[in-house]
Amino acid sequence: MSLFLLLLLSSFSVASAAHANPFTPKAYLVRYWNQRVANDLPKPPFLLSKASPLTATDAAAFAKLAARGAISAHLPSFCAAARLLCFPELPSAATLERHDGDSNFAGYSNENFTNYGTKRVGGRDSFKAYSVEENLPVSSFRRYSRGSETHRDEFSVYGTEGNVADQSFNGYGVASTGSHGEFVEYNKDVNIPNLKFNNYGSGGEGASHSFSSYTEGTNSGAETFATYGKSGNRTPNEFTAYATGSNNVGSGFSGYGQGSEGANSSFTSYGLDGNNPQNSFKGYGDGGDGAVESFKTYREGANVGDDSFTSYAKGSDSAKVNFANYGKSFNEGSDKFTGYGGAPGQAVGFKVYGVNNTFKAYDKNTVATFSGYTNRTTSSVDANAALSGKNVNRWVEPGKFFRESMLKTGTVMPMPDIRDKMPKRSFLPRSIASKLPFSTLKLKELKQIFHAGENSTMEKIMADALGECERAPSRGESKQCVSSIEDMIDFATSILGRNVVVQSTESIEGSNSEILIGQVKGINGGRVTKSVSCHQSLFPYLLYYCHSVPKVRVYEADILDPKLKTKINHGVAICHLDTSAWSANHGAFLALGSSPGRIEVCHWIFENDMTWTMADRYQKRKYRVVRN
Repeated sequence: MSLFLLLLLSSFSVASAAHANPFTPKAYLVRYWNQRVANDLPKPPFLLSKASPLTATDAAAFAKLAARGAISAHLPSFCAAARLLCFPELPSAATLERHDGDSNFAGYSNENFTNYGTKRVGGRDSFKAYSVEENLPVSSFRRYSRGSETHRDEFSVYGTEGNVADQSFNGYGVASTGSHGEFVEYNKDVNIPNLKFNNYGSGGEGASHSFSSYTEGTNSGAETFATYGKSGNRTPNEFTAYATGSNNVGSGFSGYGQGSEGANSSFTSYGLDGNNPQNSFKGYGDGGDGAVESFKTYREGANVGDDSFTSYAKGSDSAKVNFANYGKSFNEGSDKFTGYGGAPGQAVGFKVYGVNNTFKAYDKNTVATFSGYTNRTTSSVDANAALSGKNVNRWVEPGKFFRESMLKTGTVMPMPDIRDKMPKRSFLPRSIASKLPFSTLKLKELKQIFHAGENSTMEKIMADALGECERAPSRGESKQCVSSIEDMIDFATSILGRNVVVQSTESIEGSNSEILIGQVKGINGGRVTKSVSCHQSLFPYLLYYCHSVPKVRVYEADILDPKLKTKINHGVAICHLDTSAWSANHGAFLALGSSPGRIEVCHWIFENDMTWTMADRYQKRKYRVVRN
């Protein structure tokens, strides 16, 4: 590295002196705005605050590193200076390898438990209030409690109300005897969990594990159990109230209980009242002997949801599997059984089992009992009747979607929680973002830059965002993901012209409460108009998914306290007039009781999201044309 670059990197934390430096990324943005936007309306502080905080010196140094593909070597400095989302590096496990007596881990966070409690006899370790209300709770349990005897681990109120949780249990409790692991209120109300149990409890003898109120109320995450309890002997596992009330959480059970003897697994109230739970059981109980597996009130009351059972209990002698009141989703999902059963002495019972199920390569020699089993598709009459009921609202936050007729003075209505729950990040300057890879084909390079391990949370975050950005636009949609405000300006003006204004709801006041609608004004006179809405995507740096859809109306409305009649907020709402291309399972129809194309759907612009529109006519006298 050149001496000049070293000098630049050594000055990362040096702020400019008394006068603003005209070469900072933010100063460049202001000049670019003046060139591209043809009016004198005030620049929105909520958007300018997201500009890169890098100094001119920092921006130049990191742009050089990005051009050379050398950002990775300076990632901690880059993340801190540019205000990015980067997972903390876990400390060395050496300090936690040994311990004497019982341990109480209260108030801990971001620890690496490697070789912890190996061959421990008896005792109890308690993880209570661990990583509570943290932005990025990260923990690793590797070779934890290996070969222990009659040892007890308790995870109580672990990782509750976190934002982006990354926790892995690899080689946890392997070859333990008579031990017990208990997870109570684990990762409750977490925004985006990524939880991995790999080789958990394998080779154990009489070891039990209990998951109670696990990931309750979480949002859009993934949980994987790979070779969990493999080759165990008499190992009971209990999943009670697992993923209750969660939203779009996927669970994968691969090689679960494989080759075990006398295993006893119970799934009770699993996925209860969830929204679109996705569960995959692959090679579950494969090659075991005498297993008892019970699914009771599994996925009951959920909205949609899909389960896949591939080679489930294949080659497992004398297995008893009971599906009781399984899959009674409110709005039907689907279940697929491929290569199910096929071993001596198996008994499988389906009692009061849901609808829309497929059995392929199901071994006919397996003893199967179908009692009260329904294998049909709910009729459109049934579906419409269900959608008109009040129960649909339990999956959609009150006020998240509403009808256009609600936007009138004097209406009292619920307002959802419009708070931005994403980790705080900033845009990168275009000079840096343009030099970083951004495509699924370059995911390997991105993982190297941001120190993302294989199957890590960061890998999933980047892959999901890139997949959405590369998705083909829906009918009539124009879309683009933008990683700088300059890119956002370019996209908005390409759709709307240069005479534009950008708005968002003023604050989060009124969230989760009843509000009174005050004065309402339709943008562009309340006529059908063009707009560009921009929504945050989760990525290491600030990334927005911007799109324009046809046939919308945009409104501004004063939001009042319904008792005091005083103004507490100023909201911006958008109404989609054409919903014919939306999914029938869209939350709007669950909340409002209709179906695609039959109603318009409105929603507020949430905190830190925004909508661009053509400036109103009455403001035109304020405009000036800025020539390049």
